[in-house]
Amino acid sequence: MSFRDRGVEIKTPEQIEKMRLAGLVVGRTLELLRDAVKAGVTTGELDALAEDHILSSGAVPSFKGYSHPPFPASICASVNDEVVHGIPGDRVLEDGDVISIDCGAIVDGWHGDAAITVGVGEVAADVAELMRVTEEALWHGIAAARLGGRVTDISHAVESYVRSQEHPTGGSFGILEEYVGHGIGSAMHQPPNVPNYGRPGRGPKLVRGLALAVEPMVTLGSSETTLLPDEWTVGTVDGSWSAHYEHTFTLTPDGAWVLTALDGGERRLAELGVPFGGH
Repeated sequence: MSFRDRGVEIKTPEQIEKMRLAGLVVGRTLELLRDAVKAGVTTGELDALAEDHILSSGAVPSFKGYSHPPFPASICASVNDEVVHGIPGDRVLEDGDVISIDCGAIVDGWHGDAAITVGVGEVAADVAELMRVTEEALWHGIAAARLGGRVTDISHAVESYVRSQEHPTGGSFGILEEYVGHGIGSAMHQPPNVPNYGRPGRGPKLVRGLALAVEPMVTLGSSETTLLPDEWTVGTVDGSWSAHYEHTFTLTPDGAWVLTALDGGERRLAELGVPFGGH
């Protein structure tokens, strides 16, 4: 059985295997949605597609009914200056939009959680660069994790990568501070928090059986956000566009294993010179 040490849930290898099953459902659902994103499609249609795929895979959507007010959908669909937690509905995607799609699934009580940002047709060059930087920051964060290290080693790597990249219009990227990554396992959100900024060497130790969701949220402008009247959608105060990427991962004695990546993260980790710990 799992146990908790100051709120941090440590999973057995068998429980991690269950999380891998949930992660594969999430990963396949996101790939299905990536292919479905096009001008003329509504965010509600994407949600219906996701829910059908999750349920037909023998899993349960993590998001539907979550928290208060209960989240009404199976994915978060956040468009342009909406950073996270957008509620799917009748909004029609247009050429040049970007949409962050966040997806979670439960298999036998164990969760997987991941997000991608997808361009609708051809997007502006600065937005494409924002997407690239945000996704690369995610992988640099995961690549910084080592057994015996600390949670903020990930945070520092995410921030350092973003800060090292030239802003396409001469400004600086905004990294959200109010919204962070998190522990995950028998619940979708657990301790510890995984910020996307900060000094390394702090926070809980990275040990075998700990699973984390790392999720950089980056904007082309200010990092200040506002909660929209629907009580869920988080938008940028200055209207700048944003990107959001997320994966659930764990560490094994052999290296990192990205539970929501279809290949376990093997290709991207190899590109960064990081050992792959999955199978």
